[in-house]
Amino acid sequence: MYQRWQKRDPVKNYFMVPNEVFSLGLNSDEISIYNYLLRCEDRKTYQCHPSYRTIGNAVDLCENTVKKYVGELVDKRLISTENTTITTKKGIRRNGSLRYTIRPIQEAVELYHQRQMEKLKLDTARWEAQKAAQRGTLEKPGETGSEEEGGAA
Repeated sequence: MYQRWQKRDPVKNYFMVPNEVFSLGLNSDEISIYNYLLRCEDRKTYQCHPSYRTIGNAVDLCENTVKKYVGELVDKRLISTENTTITTKKGIRRNGSLRYTIRPIQEAVELYHQRQMEKLKLDTARWEAQKAAQRGTLEKPGETGSEEEGGAA
């Protein structure tokens, strides 16, 4: 017997994930949390406000781990967070959950490339220092090794 699948509204039941997310060096937990926040976001304001517990239940991580990776996502400029407050029925103000704002992916890509270039410069300087140490003479930065610039013969 043929079973018909329920029709899905392509706009309502799906969310888009930028392709660049997979080239930013994120680990699987960071991708999971970022995807969950994309799923929850208001498409007009790019904001959502799930608690650490809610995110953790959705992606099968504990609250402390979620907090750690949310901090990593903020550091990588994929999201920004701000504290919220709520007022109880008795008029007492309390901390609410964080408000997450999904940032433009291009900002995260530019930061990633900038950090990669900085790392490359450090690695190059380290490699040059090792080569100089192997030769037995440590050159000063900026010198090419030839001390004579048109001096006497």
